[in-house]
Amino acid sequence: MIQGIQRRLFFNMPLKKSRNGTTFIDNLALPIHRWFRFSAGFSAIWVKEIISSEIGKRKGDVVLLDPFVGSGTSLLCADECRIKSYGIESQPFIAKIARTKTQWKCDINKFIKISHSVVRIANDHQVIQNNYPQLIYKCFDENTLLQLEGLKIAWNLLDDQTIESSLVWLCITSILRLASIAGTAQWQYVLPKKKKKSPLQPFTAFRNQLEVMVEDLSYYQINFKDPLSIFIEDNSMFTKVIPDKSINLVITSPPYANNYDYGDATRLEMSFWGEIKGWHDLQEKARKNLIRSCSHQAALVGQSLEKILSDPDLYPLVPEIKEKTEELEIEKENHGGKKDYHLMIAGYFSDMAKVWKNLRRMCKEGSVLCFVIGDSAPYGIYIPVDEWLGKLAIASGFKSFEFEKVRDRNIKWKNRKHKVPLKEGNLWVEG
Repeated sequence: MIQGIQRRLFFNMPLKKSRNGTTFIDNLALPIHRWFRFSAGFSAIWVKEIISSEIGKRKGDVVLLDPFVGSGTSLLCADECRIKSYGIESQPFIAKIARTKTQWKCDINKFIKISHSVVRIANDHQVIQNNYPQLIYKCFDENTLLQLEGLKIAWNLLDDQTIESSLVWLCITSILRLASIAGTAQWQYVLPKKKKKSPLQPFTAFRNQLEVMVEDLSYYQINFKDPLSIFIEDNSMFTKVIPDKSINLVITSPPYANNYDYGDATRLEMSFWGEIKGWHDLQEKARKNLIRSCSHQAALVGQSLEKILSDPDLYPLVPEIKEKTEELEIEKENHGGKKDYHLMIAGYFSDMAKVWKNLRRMCKEGSVLCFVIGDSAPYGIYIPVDEWLGKLAIASGFKSFEFEKVRDRNIKWKNRKHKVPLKEGNLWVEG
């Protein structure tokens, strides 16, 4: 089977230039990257372009860090470019996906064997359990859920805590949305009221995904040596695992301060696997250690605006943040949801200030850092994210920053909440 798959490999073609680094769409045609669509990710082709440039300048002495590694894009790119890398992720479910994807040096035959056994056992499953969150019953019809649950039960029976078993877990996870009758919004929120016409049958989707994963694993094992990447499930604000002055290249995309709920992005998958039951579980298990980029997280921490603004790490921005957050606090009274955007914005920059301080500890002099970021305008009040993050970088000891605009935002959608022009691009920092 593997020899036949190897003959179909097509990834040795020259890389096309990435349009920009702000989109995950390039990755959907790339091995391993394509296993799980993570909308908050960025272009692997673009990451490799930056790594290759830095290797040329530094004569190969490059050590990469991605403090918000998401589903592992930058770590896989570093493995392909044969440099050492570290990736940090604090959202537990996304962390599990990244950890699995980056352990591509596995026994492919064992992975296939476990997968076939899972399907064989799943075929005998007859009864749907009644302890799923309501979201699951809204997203899958009875026959589909019966098959998916069979795959889950079979995997639980066969799980031996090996990487090959984790790959089977990811194979099942990757087909959940393909088999769901519910639609998915652009940013991975599940839309139970939006029905798809032709969801895939689970066993068919599983076999298709298995073939893709075997093909991709074969490609990596044929073309690259052992992985050099190190994945760390931790909080990038405080982690001490990475040695001082060990990093000279940072490529990352932190959460945007635009109320996107990174904790909720995998609610469907976490609900299916029994990791969460409802709102409380989502708060505690998915949002607790994330950068405060949405109002739900601000409520979870429960700090007052005065308390956040007293954070000494925020001192370079306090006058500006105080002015904007006071505007937001007044403006929220004019809106039905009364979202605590003032706490979100203050909390976001307080958290990011700590990230910059920790990066300064880890980065060598002369390091290059690239942050893919977007600005924000909650309730139509503009927040200059690029400028404020740059100022925090300087306050932490970095030497300079420059913002490179890549594209406009908030210009297409008919349902946008305001008409403030926004942008997205790369914040380059040197230090």
